[in-house]
Amino acid sequence: MAKEMNNRQAYFHYHIEDKYVGGIVLLGTEVKSIREGKVSFNDAYCLFDKNELWLRGLYIAEYKLGTSNNHIAVHDRKILLTQQELKRIQSKMKEKGFTLIPLRVFFNEKNFVKVEIGLARGKKVHDKRESIKEKDMKRELGRAIKY
Repeated sequence: MAKEMNNRQAYFHYHIEDKYVGGIVLLGTEVKSIREGKVSFNDAYCLFDKNELWLRGLYIAEYKLGTSNNHIAVHDRKILLTQQELKRIQSKMKEKGFTLIPLRVFFNEKNFVKVEIGLARGKKVHDKRESIKEKDMKRELGRAIKY
C-alpha cells in the first residue's frame, strides 16, 4: 500500500481556509519515487501562470533504480483542476494575505497521484504560540490518560 505524505509545517505556519484536491502531472520515475515516500514539502508553493496552476519547489527524490531517463528532483509541476475551481482560487488569491500551499500528496483509489492544496493565510507569532500550547496540552492529556 502506498504512503500518504503530509505537510505538517503548513498547519503550524498557516490558517487553512479552503482545500482542493487535484491531479498532478508527473514523469514515470517520479511516481515510483512517491510510492517510496521520497517527497519533501520544504519551500513548496503554488502559483498561477497563464491561468494554469503550477506547483513549484516540491522535492521528489530521484528514483534509485532509474536509468539515464531519471527525473529532475525539483521542477515545476502542473496541477490539474477544473476551470471553475481555478477561477474561484484566483479570485481568492487577489485578496491580501492568501497563498496556496500543498498539504499532502497521496494515491487515490484508482492509484492516481493526487495533491491536496490549501488556500491559506499566514499565522502571526501569537497564533503559533497558541498552536504550541494546544499541542502540549493534548500531549499531557494523552500521557495522563495512559497512566
